[in-house]
Amino acid sequence: MRFVQIYHGGSADNDNGEWDSHNRLKDNQAKRCGEVDVPISGLLQDLKRRGMLERTLVVFMTEFGRSPNVDLRTKGPNETEDDRNGRDHHIYGFSAWMAGGGVKTGVVCGKTDELGFHAVEDRHYITDIHATVLRQLGLDPKTMEVPGRRRLDIEMGSPIQSILG
Repeated sequence: MRFVQIYHGGSADNDNGEWDSHNRLKDNQAKRCGEVDVPISGLLQDLKRRGMLERTLVVFMTEFGRSPNVDLRTKGPNETEDDRNGRDHHIYGFSAWMAGGGVKTGVVCGKTDELGFHAVEDRHYITDIHATVLRQLGLDPKTMEVPGRRRLDIEMGSPIQSILG
């Protein structure tokens, strides 16, 4: 199994990283999505055309989502009201997608409430996503170690069976 990791974000101009839109959410996210939409589509099409998608896992995700409400932190001295239309970090509901590598196509797993605040159906924790990726890569998290500490010691997570082929 192959695993493709492509990192997009962060710059010397933005301490929070390109995707960390506490400010100007609509403009920032439209720009970021525009930067990755065509390249990701091209990657998936190329992997499929070459017959490699079945054995290559592609994962698109972040470490957390964005709250459905505006960012309420205090406006900085150099910020305008236009700068204040961002969203704060959010751990109760977010999206990720996977393609290839034994993942079913066209399957949606999970749902948030009508505000996008809380996951309400097929809830999974981030370690479930980790366990799914590791399983598809043929790795046993119980044998993995970070120097001096076993990997995922406390919360192992479980592979998300409903998305696996």
